[in-house]
Amino acid sequence: MSLQSRIEQKLLEAFQPERLAVINESHLHAGHQPGFDGEGETHFRIRIVSSAFSGMSRVARHRAINDLLKPELDQGLHALAVEPAAPGEPTSW
Repeated sequence: MSLQSRIEQKLLEAFQPERLAVINESHLHAGHQPGFDGEGETHFRIRIVSSAFSGMSRVARHRAINDLLKPELDQGLHALAVEPAAPGEPTSW
């Protein structure tokens, strides 16, 4: 199972989102570090709308996602861009 699929599965199970997009942005970071060509699964953007985030601060939302994905971060996932929202909140996507 790909890292992207594992991330999607974990987010679906934990937050039961109305909307979810897990976007591999690794290719956008080619050349940012010596020897990194942008291949693989190292940088992701998560766009998620879930009622689980209702009443949570932005920091708490990010913390909940980072805590859930800690094993992946410990195993080489380098960066997450997280765009969480509760239903009814405006999103730019």
